[in-house]
Amino acid sequence: MSAEALSIADQRQRHARTRQRRGALNGAFTVGVPQDAIRYSLREPKPLSRIHFIGGEKGGVGKSVLSRLLAQYHIDHQLPFRVFDSDRSHGAMLRFYAEFAEPVVLDAFDSADRLMETAVTEPGNVIVDLAAQTAAPLFDWVEENDLPGLAAEEGIGLCFWHVMDDGADSIELLSTLLGRIDPHSPLVVVRNLGRGSDFSTFNRSDAHAAAVARGARIIDLPGLHAPTMSRIDHHNASFWAAANNRDTLGLMDRQRIRVWLRRSYQQLDGLAAELLATPVAPAAEPQIDNGPEQYFETANNGC
Repeated sequence: MSAEALSIADQRQRHARTRQRRGALNGAFTVGVPQDAIRYSLREPKPLSRIHFIGGEKGGVGKSVLSRLLAQYHIDHQLPFRVFDSDRSHGAMLRFYAEFAEPVVLDAFDSADRLMETAVTEPGNVIVDLAAQTAAPLFDWVEENDLPGLAAEEGIGLCFWHVMDDGADSIELLSTLLGRIDPHSPLVVVRNLGRGSDFSTFNRSDAHAAAVARGARIIDLPGLHAPTMSRIDHHNASFWAAANNRDTLGLMDRQRIRVWLRRSYQQLDGLAAELLATPVAPAAEPQIDNGPEQYFETANNGC
């Protein structure tokens, strides 16, 4: 039976049988070798898909802004992706990128299983926009199902993103996350300059040192002019639509968005080869429109 035809329940059963067989093999031929090293040596160098958990645990740090940015990055670079929105009250991805998004309820295993099922059946990147205070149900699902083991077996990568402001609680929440995520899963720490300007306390913290020691990537998300961001939200516009539709925003708002996208993409470009499951093609350079016949060239179709 192909991986595409397997349900999560089928994969759990197969995974259990494989672990039993592997355990017997390891016991016979790998004396003295750490079991997790054996287990993760089976990982594909480049996963067919990767699940990106975009978190930060507390509200207002910019988790959904980063998720929206990642979605737009995939569109502009013509990368296959799917989005799952865990916010039950006002899901940003369902609002701004509805064509690519579907809801997920993390404390319902049948719903959360869709994350892995999608990664297995649809090669590409799966972006999961985590609502505030969803770490507990997420890690219940991850640990109960040994998601890192199953992901390694299926050629699926996992990546955790921690979006933070410059407050002390974001540092503490990062320390908690470091204690829960699998040590073989990549971690990206995002200092959101739109939610804070002084990250010196974080840069001197034990959490920063621990993140660096485990190989975390630390990037800066540029801030976008707050009134411009508010107008984007007011119009329920994707970043592409906000940057290009002259009926949506004014000339200078559109220019600010393009500059912000370009600078933000420079941060993501440094991660793409390592952390995205598919090759990245260069995005078209944004150009501001100067007349009715000039349009912004992009891979988008106006979503």
